[in-house]
This record gives sequence, structure tokens and C-alpha cells, in this order.
Amino acid sequence: MTGTGIYTPAQSISNAELVVAFNEYVRRYNAAHAEAIAAGTVAQLLDSSADFIIKASGIKSRYVMDKTGVLDPDVMCPRIPERPNDQISILAEMAVAAARDALAAAERKTGDVDVVIVSCANPQRAYPAIAIEVQNALGIDGFAFDMNVGCASATFALHAASDMVARGHARAVLICNPEICSGHLDFRDRDSHFIFGDAAASFVVERAETAQGRNSWEIVSTRLKTKFSNNIRNNFGFLNRAAPEGIGSRDKLFMQEGRKVFKEVVPMVSELILAHLAENAVARTALKRLWLHQANLNMNEMIAHRVLWRDAAPGEAPIVLDEYGNTSSAGSIIAFHKYSADLAPGDFGLLCAFGAGY
Repeated sequence: MTGTGIYTPAQSISNAELVVAFNEYVRRYNAAHAEAIAAGTVAQLLDSSADFIIKASGIKSRYVMDKTGVLDPDVMCPRIPERPNDQISILAEMAVAAARDALAAAERKTGDVDVVIVSCANPQRAYPAIAIEVQNALGIDGFAFDMNVGCASATFALHAASDMVARGHARAVLICNPEICSGHLDFRDRDSHFIFGDAAASFVVERAETAQGRNSWEIVSTRLKTKFSNNIRNNFGFLNRAAPEGIGSRDKLFMQEGRKVFKEVVPMVSELILAHLAENAVARTALKRLWLHQANLNMNEMIAHRVLWRDAAPGEAPIVLDEYGNTSSAGSIIAFHKYSADLAPGDFGLLCAFGAGY
């Protein structure tokens, strides 16, 4: 893994700004449904607060592609105009920006890359693949494809890329993780309106003997695990038009049973990490850094504690979700990008992501 890059949108929303918009929506909703609320047929909505958001998640702000629409109580959704087919799509544009940084960090040219993978939780369309559009925009020969494994998409792509390079199917693989998570978030839902942000990450995987990036990491081992769960779900898709009774219903946006997710994912992830370390005869005390999925501060602290058998020291399990929010597949790569260059040759790190599916 020889180079990383990120794309950060220009616009950011603080918790305070988000709460003002949400509480104004709540005020209007409760006023419009006052009689039904008094009769007990409609539930009264509760205000949100910046303190509640920080306590629940550790998130203080998030970057977004469109701030105005999200903060408008009449809209509460990003407004991102469609582009003509002869223009680059917005997700591909984000991916290309991050990819150029990754290639520069890896000291690689586009001609050195044989495969492009766009692996993200929220693909913009079904086809043509965003990855092929990125490949075209960068002028890369070879082949490209999209992947979607929820928030774990980057690590699944890392696994696939590592195998391709090891088997000689590619000299180098470029992975991109562009996410516009604000597009599938219900900003009117108190339990989740603060969770997501927008960003893109990218990284390069190539043969060790060709690596020349200044921050290069040997991939010692990769391991994947899935277990079906409905606790995080989004039912939006092309078949919605075939069932018009469900169009626009709540389940066509991000939904989760947060407490169930926490209870199930923390032990699952911790056990996976410990088993993976044992398989490779790497002691937990050898881990210098854990780049964990950036969804929830409390979750990451608990996983780090279970892995290390102690609280993580400052910087051992770096957090970027306080600034970025949950950027889905991009989150752990952003953490790696920002907090990996200071480690020494021979140091071990662990990159781990987890999410919907599980």
C-alpha cells in the first residue's frame, strides 16, 4: 500500500448549525400536527442538541457537498444538480481528485496502473460503472469495476487488490472510495440526522519490489467476514418504481437500530481482529496504531480496549469522525492517510472497517 489521497468538500456543517435547522423543522412539524399530538395519534418530535450529538457519536462537524439544502428546514437534503452525460459525474470527480493525490504519494503515473476499483457504500448509478469513468478520466489502460460492501467497501477492495497483485494479474491497483453520504441520510430523524458526511479517499496497492512511495506499507495479511443483519438497511433501488406504494417511504433512506448495531458489532469486530492477529503470530502489544472505521467514537474506544486490553493511548486509535462525521468506506482510509507517516520501519498497524450487512 504505497500512497493515499483524500478529497474533502469545501463546505462544512457544525453540530450547532445542524441542530438549528433540525429544531426549526421540529417546531414547524409539532405546530402543524398540534391537534393530533394532543389526541395521542401522532408522536411529538423532540429537539436535538449539540451535546446530545457529541455524547452519542463523538461527531462535532461534517463536510458536505451542499450545505444550503441540508440546513433549509423546507428541504433538509443536499441539492446536487444532475449533470449531462458528457460531463464527469460528481462521484467520479471526487474519486479522481483523491486518486491524483494517491498516485502522487505513491510516486506512480497512470501508466503504471492496471486496475481501478471504485468501492463505496453509495454508488451514484447502476451503470456504466463509476470506476470505468474514473479510469477514462485518468487515462488508465486495463480494466475497472465497482464494488459495494457498505462501510467496509475500502477494506474489501484492499483484500481484492492485494490478491490481484500477488497473483500477477496487475502491477498496481488504484482504489477509490467516494462517498456522498448526505444524499441517503434522513436529516429529519433525530437519531441519525448528525451521522454522515461527504468525502473521498483513494490508495494504491502494488508489488513490494516496485514500491517507491515515501509512506509505503507491506500488507502482511487481510481477512474478511460477513454475517447477515437488517439492523442497518436502505431499500432504495430500481425496483422501487415497480412498487409505487413504497416510493418515498422512510426505508428508502438510511435506517439503523443503533443500539443493536453497537451490541453486535463490537464483539464481532474485536474477535475478528484478535483471531487475525493470532493467525499471523502478531502480538496485540506489537500494534502501534489502529485505523478503525470512523462511525462512532464510543464504539471505536471499546473495540480498541478489547484488542489492546487497555484504553488506547492518545494517537493509537486516531479519530477523524469528529471533523468528518461518518464518511462510510472513506473513513478508515482518511484516518490512515492523516495518521500513518510518523510510524517507523517495522511497526505494525491494523486497518479495519465494519458496517451495514454486516
